[in-house]
Amino acid sequence: MISLRLSDDRGRARFSWLDSKHSFSFGNYYDPAHMGFSKLRVINDDTVKPGAGFGTHGHRDMEIISLVLEGCIEHRDSEGNIETLPPGEFQLMSAGQGVTHSEYNASKVDRLRFLQIWIEPNERGGKPGYQQKSFGQKPGLTTIATPTGKANTLKIRQNCYLHQLILDPDAAFELSVNKGRKVYVHIFVGSMQINDHHLDAGDGAKISDIQTISFSNGASSKASALVFDLP
Repeated sequence: MISLRLSDDRGRARFSWLDSKHSFSFGNYYDPAHMGFSKLRVINDDTVKPGAGFGTHGHRDMEIISLVLEGCIEHRDSEGNIETLPPGEFQLMSAGQGVTHSEYNASKVDRLRFLQIWIEPNERGGKPGYQQKSFGQKPGLTTIATPTGKANTLKIRQNCYLHQLILDPDAAFELSVNKGRKVYVHIFVGSMQINDHHLDAGDGAKISDIQTISFSNGASSKASALVFDLP
């Protein structure tokens, strides 16, 4: 079964410094039909004005992934990590027993746009962790995060896998899914055909009880998606 989560149907929060689109219930946006999918709890598409950002705030017991689409994040946290996150790099912060952090647009001129993703961990407490890495822009499927951190992937505290899928024009890819697993796809560049469904940037798809997923790009420009393999 494939259930679409279209971009225009997402929740939205607008402030003087932030425009945020929510694939799932978040903050003041509540929709009981979209509380998450399996262990995937949040996908927020955040656009932040120059020089603005999220002041110091706390998290616990959550795996928090950020991917910058435009601009650069200036990150600071209570574990002593002071980092910048440029476009295309992935950041994974394991909140564990508790961590505070801030995220600001590092530019005073250009806007920042990034995806913030929350995944519920399979263990509570523990020491907070921070990981950051670029996986490049190679066409095809690139694995970003795994439960073991194998093959130099980011290590996530959950039985899930995060992949980046990039399709050149007229390219196709077929993904095999283990029985009992669920898949969530979020398109963030261009458009893709997923089995019999067309998805544009910002659209998502909840997929269950399907063992083979076909992706194709019939457009004249490349398309990119995040693919979550979930318990």
